[in-house]
Amino acid sequence: MLSIIIPTYNASKHLSKLLESLKKQSFSDYELIIIDSSSQDKTIEIAKQYADLVIIISSLEFDHGGTRAKAAELATGDILIYLTQDALPYDEFCLENIVKVFEDKRVSAAYGCQISYPETNLFGKHLREFNYPDVSSIKTKDDIGIYGIKTCQLSNSFAAYRKEILTKLGNFKNNLILGEDVYIGAKMILSGYSLAYVSTAKVYHSHSYTILQDFKRYFDIGVFHSCEPWILKKFGKATGEGGRYVKSELNYLRKNKAYHLLPSWFLRNGMKFLGYKLGINHKYLPFSVIKRLSMHNRWWRK
Repeated sequence: MLSIIIPTYNASKHLSKLLESLKKQSFSDYELIIIDSSSQDKTIEIAKQYADLVIIISSLEFDHGGTRAKAAELATGDILIYLTQDALPYDEFCLENIVKVFEDKRVSAAYGCQISYPETNLFGKHLREFNYPDVSSIKTKDDIGIYGIKTCQLSNSFAAYRKEILTKLGNFKNNLILGEDVYIGAKMILSGYSLAYVSTAKVYHSHSYTILQDFKRYFDIGVFHSCEPWILKKFGKATGEGGRYVKSELNYLRKNKAYHLLPSWFLRNGMKFLGYKLGINHKYLPFSVIKRLSMHNRWWRK
């Protein structure tokens, strides 16, 4: 059996469309669990119309890893699919295609292809095209020398996990600012399991981050890497992959003749680098400053 888990918070703008889309999937044998962080809009009301189980937690209790782990413990499915509230299946074969890959018993987790929404800016579109190519792949521990930190890439917006292995390795870790998918992906790879990327399992999901939002996001990535230094030690530093991304993004802007965005490209990547470095060294910063630099400032209240 399959369990679909969706963490929500003030999701009424997206939720009905997502849940209606799930009803139209070719794969219909699933349990739907929605875990909500005390939304103040109509999210809970909508969720109860569709879900088999609605779990309500306090907004302060929400944790990227801990909340997902809580839902996993209550799920009855052998395969757990996690979707974020702002993701939307691309077609009716989204679930069917990602579940198929688990016929390979070596696969412990898989993530699908994310396609940008039409209104996404060029920076957001490039991010999706760079990270989610047209060709599927399966990565193992033997691929670390080739792919580095991307060997353990998963996604918190659309990914599936074999519950038995997820539980065996300790489930998602509580109290991570972000990166719960990378954390468990790294543990799976180092434990000898495989991670799959399924290009035919597609969802719409993208953001048009401002330069300041990108700065804050990379600050939080730096915090994550600082708190979990073993990941960089085992898989390699993120800066090498970052350099490849920056070059690809520049070529993408040129390809789209978006020369007017070159100053923004230069500033944006400089701010990303600065944000990441500050995040890595956040322990040396005053707490009042840290909260202002972080995208997930609610996390710091803990």
